[in-house]
Amino acid sequence: MYAVIRAGGKQYRVAPGDVIEIEKLEQAGGDKVQFDQVLAVSGKEGEVAKPSKALVTGEVVEQGRGDKVLVFHYKRKKQYKKLNGHRQPYTAVKITGISVNGQELKA
Repeated sequence: MYAVIRAGGKQYRVAPGDVIEIEKLEQAGGDKVQFDQVLAVSGKEGEVAKPSKALVTGEVVEQGRGDKVLVFHYKRKKQYKKLNGHRQPYTAVKITGISVNGQELKA
């Protein structure tokens, strides 16, 4: 069983036991997190449906920063070059369970 959730403006396909890196959350390591924006849930034998009452729970594993992305601006024949770097902060969350209409699936 898996679910599709929306977190930090992006969509993620999650199953119990998965560890996902989402946009930075304010919670510290070990805190519980609930995702109530569940877009789809899979059932038995490939069934996929939009749930009426679904909730995905997780636990914060760590806070970190992603790999450096280099941004390079360049204009030919004008001697213009500018190099900039960016590291996006993230929160690693381990999915502990998916509950749909009171039925719970745990890792």
